[in-house]
Amino acid sequence: MEMQQVRYFVSLAQTLNFTRAAEQCNVSQPALTRAIQQLEHELGGPLFHRERNNTHLSELGRMMLPYLETVYASTLAAKDAAKSAKKIENVTMTLGAMCTIGPQLIADLIVRFQAEHPDVEVRVIDGEASAMIEKLEKGDLHLSIVGVPDELPDTLHQVPVFNERFVIVIPRNHPWAEKNAIRVAELNGEPYVGRTNCEVFQMVTQDFARRGVTTKKVFSSPRDEWVQKMIKAGLGFGFFPEYCVTDPDLIVRPLIEPGYSRTIYLATVRGRPHSPAIGAFVREARRHTWPSLESSSQD
Repeated sequence: MEMQQVRYFVSLAQTLNFTRAAEQCNVSQPALTRAIQQLEHELGGPLFHRERNNTHLSELGRMMLPYLETVYASTLAAKDAAKSAKKIENVTMTLGAMCTIGPQLIADLIVRFQAEHPDVEVRVIDGEASAMIEKLEKGDLHLSIVGVPDELPDTLHQVPVFNERFVIVIPRNHPWAEKNAIRVAELNGEPYVGRTNCEVFQMVTQDFARRGVTTKKVFSSPRDEWVQKMIKAGLGFGFFPEYCVTDPDLIVRPLIEPGYSRTIYLATVRGRPHSPAIGAFVREARRHTWPSLESSSQD
């Protein structure tokens, strides 16, 4: 069954006149008639009863009409969607964001992009770094903001967007609040409130061990707001990416000797064709003012 046969059938079912249906479809009447006959042959019976001044649907034609109307309408909708995608209209862009990246880091970017492209819906999906990379490679995401301790896969095109250091987070009444920075050696034996989604935890823990530093994990949660509340309550110190600390009542101090940082990338699948909306978002991300590693932490 060809789409032009479906189109001719729907037009003829609406007009019940071969001449008018041929005019609507911009074909000759013999061409329309042949197409209908071919369709009847494929479906196994007449779709119309042809009388001198009375063309009407057969029983099979009435049965097929809602199905073929749906096929035709879906085809038109698909063509419209394709045209919209080319014009960056009425499309959805799915952005992956590593769950350890604070929403405030990308909120302004999304607002600016949406202001320039109001017909694009931006859908954000968050999760662990490995899950974001997997979804991106499978095609479940169009692009992702992600960073891992090791190098990202070669299958991904990577645009570095910002650097972020890891910091120590403490309550205001903590003895370390008077310090300008916290040395790694000072963490030895201290109670630690952990973020279970920390992608550098294993690497940093191993480095601590090589330096003879161990901490006492007293609480952990995948939700950063829970971790920050426990730190605020005095349960222990936290180890956070600098821009993920959202509670203004917490004290943030750089971790030194050594310090740890991460690079965050805007990643797409290398060589995969992308819609104009994706290209527009990448361009906006390149122009966006991201935080820099040199920015200082404030109380």
